[in-house]
Amino acid sequence: MINKIIDFSINNKFIIGLLTLALIGGGLWSMTKVPIDAVPDITNNQVQVITQAPNLATEDIEQFVTYPVEIAMSNLPSVKEIRSISRFGLSVVTIVFDDGMGTYLPRQLVSEKLVEVRSDIPEGFGEPSMGPISTGLGEIYQYTIEQKKGATKEYTPTELRSVQDWIVRRQMAMVPGVIEVNAFGGAVKQYEVAVDSDELRAIGITITDIFTALENNNQNTGGAYIERNHQANFIRGEGLVRNLKDIENVVVKSDGGIPIKIKDVAQVNMGHTVRYGALTKDGKGEAVGGMILMLKGANSNSVIDQVNERIAQIQQSLPEGLVIKPFLDRSELIAETTGTVSNNLLEGGLIVIFVLVLLLGNWRGGLIVASTIPLSLLFAFILMYVFDVWANLMSLGAIDFGIIVDGAVIIVEATVFSLHAHFFKKDEAPVESNDEIATKASKKMMNAAFFGQLIILIVFLPILALEGVEGKMFQPMALTFIFAMIGAMLLCLTYVPMMSAWFLKRKISTRLSFGDRFVRYVEDKYDTMLGKVLSKGKVFMISSLGLLLIAVILFARMGGEFIPQLDEGDIAFHAILNPGSSLSETIETTTKIERIIKAEFPEVENIISRIGVADVPTDPMPMDIADVFAILKPVEEWSSAKTKEELVSKMKEAVSVVPGVNFEFTQPIEMRFNELLTGVREDVAIKIFGEDLSVLADKAKELGALIANIPGVADMKVEATAGLPQITVSYNRNKVAQYGLQINQLNATIQSAFAGGTAGVIFEGEKRFDLVVRLKKDSRQNIEDIQSLFINLPNGSQIPLREVADVSYEPGPMQISRDNTNRRTYVGINIRDRDVKSVVEDIQKKLDAEFELPAGYYIRYGGAFENLERASARLQTVVPIALVLIFILIYFALKSLSQTIMIYLAIPMATIGGVFALWLRDMPFSISAGVGFIVLFGVAVLNGLVLISGLNELKEEGVTAIRERIKLGTKRRVRPIMLTALTDVLGFLPMAISSSAGAEVQRPLATVVIGGLLTSTFLTLYILPIFYQWMENRKKSRTIVPAPTKATVLSLLLFSCLTWGYGQNSPNDSLPRIGLGEATRLALKNYPTLQTGKLEVEKQNSLKGSAYDFGKTQFFTGGEEILGNQGVYTNLGIGQQNIDLFGIATKKRLQKQRIALAKTALNLSELEIEMKVKKTWSDLYRENRKYELYQELDSIYKKFLKAVELNYEVEAISKLQYSAAKNQALQISNQMNLAKSDYTMAFQRFNLWLFSDTLFTVSNDFELSPLRSNENEFNLNEHPEILFSVEKIQEAEANYKVSKANLLPNFNLQGGWQSINGENGFYSYQAGITLPLLSGVQRSEIKAAKIEQKIAEVNSSLTQRKLLNDYAQANEYFKKWSAAWGLYQNEMLPLAEEQRKGALMAFTEGAIDYTAFTQLMGDAIKIEMEGIDVLNNYFEAYFQLEYFKTK
Repeated sequence: MINKIIDFSINNKFIIGLLTLALIGGGLWSMTKVPIDAVPDITNNQVQVITQAPNLATEDIEQFVTYPVEIAMSNLPSVKEIRSISRFGLSVVTIVFDDGMGTYLPRQLVSEKLVEVRSDIPEGFGEPSMGPISTGLGEIYQYTIEQKKGATKEYTPTELRSVQDWIVRRQMAMVPGVIEVNAFGGAVKQYEVAVDSDELRAIGITITDIFTALENNNQNTGGAYIERNHQANFIRGEGLVRNLKDIENVVVKSDGGIPIKIKDVAQVNMGHTVRYGALTKDGKGEAVGGMILMLKGANSNSVIDQVNERIAQIQQSLPEGLVIKPFLDRSELIAETTGTVSNNLLEGGLIVIFVLVLLLGNWRGGLIVASTIPLSLLFAFILMYVFDVWANLMSLGAIDFGIIVDGAVIIVEATVFSLHAHFFKKDEAPVESNDEIATKASKKMMNAAFFGQLIILIVFLPILALEGVEGKMFQPMALTFIFAMIGAMLLCLTYVPMMSAWFLKRKISTRLSFGDRFVRYVEDKYDTMLGKVLSKGKVFMISSLGLLLIAVILFARMGGEFIPQLDEGDIAFHAILNPGSSLSETIETTTKIERIIKAEFPEVENIISRIGVADVPTDPMPMDIADVFAILKPVEEWSSAKTKEELVSKMKEAVSVVPGVNFEFTQPIEMRFNELLTGVREDVAIKIFGEDLSVLADKAKELGALIANIPGVADMKVEATAGLPQITVSYNRNKVAQYGLQINQLNATIQSAFAGGTAGVIFEGEKRFDLVVRLKKDSRQNIEDIQSLFINLPNGSQIPLREVADVSYEPGPMQISRDNTNRRTYVGINIRDRDVKSVVEDIQKKLDAEFELPAGYYIRYGGAFENLERASARLQTVVPIALVLIFILIYFALKSLSQTIMIYLAIPMATIGGVFALWLRDMPFSISAGVGFIVLFGVAVLNGLVLISGLNELKEEGVTAIRERIKLGTKRRVRPIMLTALTDVLGFLPMAISSSAGAEVQRPLATVVIGGLLTSTFLTLYILPIFYQWMENRKKSRTIVPAPTKATVLSLLLFSCLTWGYGQNSPNDSLPRIGLGEATRLALKNYPTLQTGKLEVEKQNSLKGSAYDFGKTQFFTGGEEILGNQGVYTNLGIGQQNIDLFGIATKKRLQKQRIALAKTALNLSELEIEMKVKKTWSDLYRENRKYELYQELDSIYKKFLKAVELNYEVEAISKLQYSAAKNQALQISNQMNLAKSDYTMAFQRFNLWLFSDTLFTVSNDFELSPLRSNENEFNLNEHPEILFSVEKIQEAEANYKVSKANLLPNFNLQGGWQSINGENGFYSYQAGITLPLLSGVQRSEIKAAKIEQKIAEVNSSLTQRKLLNDYAQANEYFKKWSAAWGLYQNEMLPLAEEQRKGALMAFTEGAIDYTAFTQLMGDAIKIEMEGIDVLNNYFEAYFQLEYFKTK
């Protein structure tokens, strides 16, 4: 198939050219369509259920909201994890589904469950709803709305928030790919009715009355229409309040005809909602901004472009003096990471091209190979578009063009070499076209290239089995590499052979290029070094094992981390205040922090703090925590620090002067990923599970104190679960009942007075704002205001709240976190200056020794360590699979177990380099490095495959000296091995040394591959030849079977044939010879099948006793009509059941027939084995005769060739005559080698039948006993085959009679000793028969036995006919070849031998020339070879006829 494709490609260059152009066009189009992002989206498949109930305490949220949602969602299919956070006024439940569920099916399932859940949540406790369809990469654009410098109008935070909500948000909503615009900061505008409690009490009205009045006086209505003047005049009643005055003039009630209006008891003004979050910027105080969330799965680069376009349009519609300023724009990170990828690819590609052109020594060949790089990449883009693989740092970042072009390098190098060889032998070789040369070279090398590329493909397949975060990270890389490699394979089959035939030139400069000189220099140095290495192989092997041991020790101490931290370019950190800090306190603190950073670090362009929760609370953060984002300038403009780590360290030191604040430093996207994936924001979370919140809080503090001083632990955070300042109103139910009040009435009064209650909506055009009633600000400042809140009694009087309730300060839980419906808290830490694994191991040791938990409480580790553990476990499965697949493919390529193992040694040698490279660069083991090792294992074996293939080719060409073969083979392969190794290493070099954005993830992978390739190439060029020499010498030294056991004969036969190829004149010199009769007797004695037949006869003889079936003996005791001592007792009874007397005779006959059948089968087996042994003896005799004849001829032709060479030197003959004579000698030599191989195989087959501890060859003489004189008579009934078929009929007949006998009765006998009413001496007996009256089993068996008998009869008849026909043919065959052998034996062979000897003598004496000599010798050889074949046919005819005449 491969050869046909190559032929088609070279013969149809125009078609291949068109397909190449189509590939270029399709690839360029696909590049514009493939989605682009900075990194893969590793967020798991989750749905958030958010419930806001601003007035409920934390315990109430957990009990009435979170718990019902969790229980309902836990029954959904494919749910992997459920996390929840309950805090004051907010519940967020995160349900994680299997990734295979897709995006919308989980949301549909959750939506259906929410319908049920809403009925379980009490009214007024919030409405659960799903969060936006977004991920950790969804926060693509964040901005603030600010005043321009020099603007005349000052805007309040409330006004800015209204601009955000009603202008920016509305216009941004319809952008494709935008799922949500989340607002931060400012205050949501409200129309506030601030009630004066003193006025209410004085006039005698309640807040409820105000609610009722506002609701009744803020309505529109309609009255259908009136027809007038042929028109319909529609009626509209307009009663909506439009402004503050309308609200003030609403009448609450009339007192003595005097209306009491809202303005009499309350102050109406513009207010805002109770805030749970804020935004500050650049130390200037509060700001207003928004965050645009992208739809899950959307193309972020495309969405950001459209967002920027829409922002530009919105700018024009903003009120005068306002401007939108982005502070986090994902497109910048995308540009940086894609720039890193493109630079690495470009640099790697250019380096590879330079090396190819330089070392190939042919710039045209270098350009052909180099052109496969962009073509493979374009092919990969086409498949990326088809299979929806995103272009990002991981998918494109690990492509090594050196690996991609390995196949093309091998083919082009072979073509250039062939053209070079053809150029210098053009006078001697027949003229071949470039097409023919390219076709031969491509076909010859494509097998090695194809298997090499297939190994790379197979290596990447196990990476697709990775799951979770590591799967999402590295599967795009594996897919892209596979796509590019498939493209390279197709190009090697089509484009590369076509271009080699068309573009490479036959005219080759005789002047050596720099690349040629360099390669020859390397070859010379290598050849010298290889000789020393081969002579001191053990020293090198011991050194290599020592290095491997050191690498294992280093790896064990290396430590590990999940995935290297991607530098996003900006810094994010959490500012954590004391639990319960107010919003104003947090705003003030973040403003201080911003001012410090802006003053001390000019690298910071902007600094923004997000406090608390946003409008859509996907991130349930309390008011005492702020996310601070430091947007940095380009590194070139930094002055305070040179590296980001140094900058973070200085920042942390600078802000540490702010009292009462803890800090955790991270990055914007990383922070969001951590939270969405594991529920925590830190690198590692130590989770404590238990029931009691106070115990959890205490244990978390204790744990934090224990691990705080462990090296590497930084930015430690103990989750605040307790300490929320809380004013608790505890009702005295007796007094509540005494005053005739209801709890819900009291709750509604408190809520309305302090939180405010919505009494309606005020419209300003399309804008709508809530109308809220609450106590005025002065009346809701302290606990006394709550205690003094007046409650209306049913009789119209009022009492303060303290009369029916106890109002006091009682701290409550800050938040309640749950994982899989179990309460938990955690201690979170970021790791700095150490790897994750070693830090966690130190923590585990510390906690095991010093930390105790109550019964029922336990610890789990989350965050990056959890991911590392899961990914490491997965790699323990994936890596062995990759290794096994590599082994299988190498074996398929070489079909030699020993050579496969030799090449496989590249893997531990490559591991040495990978481990040392990581150690030298001070990198811990990570999943990136693990994937690098998987890639390395596939690449490392390629050079070994190329080298061993070359050595095998030389062996087939007849180079028998091992040292010479190794030196010649390695010298041939230095250039391709050096080319592939250098291109692979240099292709990864830009990734290994890159320091730009995103290079952190690529660096360990590239480092492992580069280091491993260096040591594996060292193995290929030095240690592999050592092993090859050892293995070949070991084969050469084995001449006989070392252990005299039959179990090892078959395996040792494999080596016996190899010992004759090195320095022996004849394969028979050291082996005993055996004649035909002796060989037959030995085989009949030893062959295992006959032993089995003899055992079968013994087995059937041992079954004679089975004919006597007297059933089973039964012992029993019992009683009847028992009453006290009265009754009949059987003290002991004996019975014999199912005595088969009638079946004895038939069963004996059946067993007798089976014994006879087994003996006949044994006789038939002996006859067949005897014939096969004779056949293999005949084959070995023929091959031995041929080999000995060719040995004699080879000796003659060597002398003949020397004579011809002498004539050629003295110019007695032409060069053409010399070449023809030399070709004759080479043909004889080649025929001798082929004859030796044929003899070896026949020798193995012959000794396999003998099954002896000693190996035999055939004797030179043979003697066949004459066949009986009555050869025309053939007694059909005496042959074992006929006897066997007759015995089968008799067995079937006997079996039929046994089946019929089963219908005859079986006998039953029973007796016993009895006692009756306490007296002994009584006996009982029973006798009976058993008949199968109702059973259909026996009758079915009779029918089946009868059919079996008929089948045996038909088969016997067929056997007789076939045997008679075979005999007739054998008889004619024997007559034919008996006469032919007689002619050759008596006349033709003696004449041929005389002709051969005469020709040699005549040529020696000069009587004939070389032409007549070769003609005479050729005729004689032909007759002798034909005679050997005729003799073999005579043997076969004799043995076949003898088969019919035996016994």
